[in-house]
Amino acid sequence: MDERPAKDQLSAVAEELGHEICVFTSSSGSAGPSGLPISTEDEPDDFYDFTPEDFYRVMGDRIGAQSQVLKTRKLREAEAAARRARITKAVIRVRFPDSYILEANFKPSEKIQDLVDLLLKVIARPDIPFYLYTTPPKERIKDTSKDFYSAGFAPGAIVYFSYDLPNDSELNTEETKAGPYLREEIRALNGIEPIPKMVETMVPEPVPTTVPTTAMVDPNPRPAAKKSTKPKWLKL
Repeated sequence: MDERPAKDQLSAVAEELGHEICVFTSSSGSAGPSGLPISTEDEPDDFYDFTPEDFYRVMGDRIGAQSQVLKTRKLREAEAAARRARITKAVIRVRFPDSYILEANFKPSEKIQDLVDLLLKVIARPDIPFYLYTTPPKERIKDTSKDFYSAGFAPGAIVYFSYDLPNDSELNTEETKAGPYLREEIRALNGIEPIPKMVETMVPEPVPTTVPTTAMVDPNPRPAAKKSTKPKWLKL
């Protein structure tokens, strides 16, 4: 597929969904379009050992927490508002059991329900109930009325997709679990990176310069007419 038509297709899908999206697989590379790393390997056992560096970091966090208690409520609220204002985007990745990953951009003030509504438009089986969860530990996302910032999903987060089927359901089969989970036209966007937005440069309007006007000088000046000194009563 040519690069330009492929990116045009990506733009058309983004316009249809109302959000910019990217699709890739966990085996396609170490990082996705947003630059966030993708880990597919388990960490070694010594990764979870409590090191001296961890101790000093925990102590530093405790001291920081104590200093937060000493701050006034208005100061804490002002700092929280300043931190929130600096975050302008929430990049959410949804990982599917078939190794596909959907990345979508949201505003931090948007709700998790907006993510659910987006998924209903892109999944292959919207008729099957599903849920989202985070890990570790595995925790199901129940309150979809939260905005991404309040949920801790800004500036970015990874959530996992799973069908919500009882064990005795006719749809709870290995074939259903194998997927595909995304629509075919959405999977076709796999590996297409979005077109970077061009930053418009504001060109200042030219400021009109005022040219000082000079008095016109007559090259051949005429002598001024002399007034008559005769009195009006004098008649010749």
